[in-house]
Amino acid sequence: MNIISPKKLQNSKWTAVVPLNKEKHFIITEVEYDEDGVVISCLLEAIISKRSTHIHWPSLKDTEQWLQGWK
Repeated sequence: MNIISPKKLQNSKWTAVVPLNKEKHFIITEVEYDEDGVVISCLLEAIISKRSTHIHWPSLKDTEQWLQGWK
């Protein structure tokens, strides 16, 4: 299980264990918080194609899907 601080999500780097659309390396480019400081949404951007998609950030804790950093 990856340990993630919601405050450090911005610009964090991730590797998909199973490539998504033939892409493995991603970066969190945008994090939206509510007035209580709780993460509402995250924007995940592929490094090569610059394709962006919203992600449910707690799914990054699953080590069967995501690895922290670029591996």
